Amino acid sequence: MSEALSFDPSPALIPLPDAAELLSLPITRVHQLIKDGQLVAVPDEQGRRSVPRLAVAGGVVVKGLPGVITLLRDARYGDPEIVEWLLREDESLPGSALQALADNRGTEVKRRAQAAGF
Repeated sequence: MSEALSFDPSPALIPLPDAAELLSLPITRVHQLIKDGQLVAVPDEQGRRSVPRLAVAGGVVVKGLPGVITLLRDARYGDPEIVEWLLREDESLPGSALQALADNRGTEVKRRAQAAGF
């Protein structure tokens, strides 16, 4: 997790205690979600482990996110690269991959995640 991101995702990230509050879960459960690949965490500008805000904004982990994380990890993406990939704006979606997942447009996101390894 020491790799640097090529853009500043700070506004799109929230620290783990905030994610736990949004999910109505104890912080230990959020740590387990990360360990299990249901969420992905990276350090924010202050060095705190953080997750993308949109991944938990609805009070649950966004549908399809764990599968996309698995696909990108299988393609040898590190966690910082996964967060960057999820948050990067893409006019062809439109918006970011994470926004598309949140909007229940996961089929194309999954297709792109599968292709990312090739």
